[in-house]
Amino acid sequence: MTSSDVDARRRPDEPEKPTGQYGATGTVNTANAANAAKQGEKVIELQRKVIQLEKAVESHATVDQAIGIVVALGKLTPDQGWTVLRETSQHTNMKLTRVADLVVAWGCAGELPENVRRALDASLARARATSECTEPTA
Repeated sequence: MTSSDVDARRRPDEPEKPTGQYGATGTVNTANAANAAKQGEKVIELQRKVIQLEKAVESHATVDQAIGIVVALGKLTPDQGWTVLRETSQHTNMKLTRVADLVVAWGCAGELPENVRRALDASLARARATSECTEPTA
């Protein structure tokens, strides 16, 4: 032990006070408190990102399901199914995920709002006219 290791305010027979979050004087160490606050902010930011990513994965699955319905209905390629959904979204002024939700629900319940139905029909007709699908060979 060197002389720099000795606390001049402490008697040699007095035990050392723990430091950690509190300094030797018993007050909160501001550097530790600031670090804890930064870590807390980072945790909150990461939790928000996780929630956002979970929503993105869920909506991506719904969009994929809707593309599958459109592809089967119109005998289209997956790229054309994507285009049909995108055009329907644009022509109805709805978010693509909302159109996808409606198409998936329509596949199950058989009902689709009239404006979405008209836009989907028009987009399907355009896509069918240029369909790249071929009949499977036996």
